[in-house]
Amino acid sequence: MVPNAIMRTVLSRGGYGSRALSTSARRLQTPSGALPVRKPVGAFRGGLFGFLFGSLAAGAGMYFYVLNEYKVSNDLLQEDIYNLQSAVQRIEGYVKTLEDRVAKQMK
Repeated sequence: MVPNAIMRTVLSRGGYGSRALSTSARRLQTPSGALPVRKPVGAFRGGLFGFLFGSLAAGAGMYFYVLNEYKVSNDLLQEDIYNLQSAVQRIEGYVKTLEDRVAKQMK
């Protein structure tokens, strides 16, 4: 505890307690209608909307991701089908030339 002599010395020199706390009347009065009255959003309702918005965003992201993957795989499959078709046409050409050669040798 601080002795009384030291406390009197500090208070007499203007250290602690030299300034009083006061407020004006204008600060305490708030003008009516200055701030709109807001109805607070409950935690349950805000959490529910947040959950629904997050689920919607995740679903939309997943939909576009799957759609993009489907398009890429479909393009690769179509390219493989075209390559297979060209390979089959080349083999058909080789077989026809072989058949023609065999037919000429038989005559």
